[in-house]
Parts: sequence; C-alpha cells; structure tokens
Amino acid sequence: MSPTPPSSVRRVACIGAGVIGGGWVAHFLARGYDVTAWDPAPDAEAKLRRLVTAAWPALEQLGLAEGASPDRLTMAPTLAEAVADAEFVQESAPEKLELKRDLLAQLDAAAPPGVVIASSTSGYPMTDMQTAAATPGRLVVGHPFNPPYLIPLVEVVGGERTDRTAVEWAAEFYEAAGKSVITMDRELPGFIANRLQEALWREALHMVANSEATVEDIDTSITEGPGLRWAFMGPMLTFALAGGEGGMAHMLDHFGPSLKSPWTRLEAPELDRALRDAVVDGCDRAADGRTYAQLVAERDQGVIDVLRATGRLDGPAR
Repeated sequence: MSPTPPSSVRRVACIGAGVIGGGWVAHFLARGYDVTAWDPAPDAEAKLRRLVTAAWPALEQLGLAEGASPDRLTMAPTLAEAVADAEFVQESAPEKLELKRDLLAQLDAAAPPGVVIASSTSGYPMTDMQTAAATPGRLVVGHPFNPPYLIPLVEVVGGERTDRTAVEWAAEFYEAAGKSVITMDRELPGFIANRLQEALWREALHMVANSEATVEDIDTSITEGPGLRWAFMGPMLTFALAGGEGGMAHMLDHFGPSLKSPWTRLEAPELDRALRDAVVDGCDRAADGRTYAQLVAERDQGVIDVLRATGRLDGPAR
C-alpha cells in the first residue's frame, strides 16, 4: 500500500498538535523519527514544544531510540507542506465529524500517493469519515490512549472503503514504532477499550447519582482491587483463574447464572453455548500453554510488583 516498508519509515507527519497530537509527536520523536507537525492555532508551535519538553523526562526513562531528539521536530506553515514528504500521516484533529471528513479529504489530496493516513479518532468509524476522500482505501483509524507517548495501546481498524493492505501496513508500522497493537476485524463504535472504560464509567456515575458509593469508594475499589490485576492480566484471564483448575469453563458453568443478578444497569448477553465456547476457547489461546499454577504464580508476582512499584509495599520490584 505504502511506497515505504513500515519498518523503514523515517519521516512522520502529525496533523493536529493538541494533547493527543502532541503526545503522538513526542512518541515518534522518542522513537527516532523525523516529525513534521501542523496545527492551525497561532500558538500551536509554542504549546507543542512545551508538551514535548514536559514529556521528555518520562520518555528518557522508557528508553530513547538511537538518534532520538526534540530537535527532529519541524513545524510546517501549511498542511500541504507538512505531508509533502511524509511516509506516514497521523491525524489528531478535534472530534467533529464534518471537520474530520474535510481534513482527511485534504490530507488524501496532499499526501504522496500510497502513504497511509491514520486518524486518532476516539469514536467515529472510518466509514463515516472517509466519504469525501478521493482515495479512501489508504485511510485507517489508529486510536491511541492518552498520553500516546506513555500508554502503549493503539487500536487499528479500517472503514468499508479501506484497503486491507492499509490496515495491515498501519498495524505493522505501529508495532515498529513501539506500540502495542490491536488490529480489529470490524468497526465498532468506541472501539474496544473505550467501550470497556465507558461501561465502568457509567456504572460509577449511577452509583454516585443514587448515593450508593462515594467517588473515593469507587476509585479505591479499583486501585486496591481489580485494577491491580488488570495492569498485567485482563478481565478474561482474571476470571478464568477464578474458576480454579477448571478455568473459564468452570467459571461460566458455575457462576454463569449470576449474569442475571442485578449487579449492573447493563443488560447481560444470553450465555448460550456459542458464547460460552467462544470465551473458553479464547482464554485457552490467551493462556498460550501456561498451566493454572503458572498463571496463578504470574498473577501473584504481578500484584506484588505493582504494589511495590506504586509504593504500597516495601522492597524493590523484580
């Protein structure tokens, strides 16, 4: 799709230099890329350079790529000049659909042929954003988490008119750029992680609104509870371990009826055989040959390491 192999990209254009766009700039600079940025705000360059300066100590702790430097940032006077010689384009404009449509069409017209253009949108499907582009096949979603220079995850998905090769190229590029990539098979409003965050957020707001829990109670329930495990083992494998040596199959067969309990305002899906088997098979693949005992040991050590790293337990982490 792109004239440059993903692992050979050296110049990236970042369009939009706010919190998300600026975070992308800092990340790409730390990974050793030459970055050209553009933002229409009159004070954009000053704000962007302050953001990069503020992020740099954290990036140094994470480890800089050879040759990485804030000096490799160039601020372009126009959008066209920003993408003129780009080998990849990351768009991070405000979440306004018409703005995204128009901007992506402009980027498509200005960027070199074949160069993949990714949007940082946090909710819009690419199908709705690529309607005005002349060559929509190269437009993908590359949804990061804030701040992009610190949080590894990026969710990649195309629209109905996106070429599959563009999705594959983008996923490979992000991995080469040091990101942890989820390549989605289909569009989903809010993608994956945002939907999970939103479910927890809505339930929290319900509890506050109904005086069922305080804000402090809610935050403590996560930081001192499941959040310790979620830092390294997601909810699926965590629940699989709750099933003991029987794993997720035992967990679902034993506790499945509790899905109908009034523990949440969200409606539970029907736990039919197809859903049960899909979850069990997925957990088996996620375990990747590790035994129950091995997974328990990893979980236990992970919790200890997180407690130590956050200053809640004496002694150095492993």
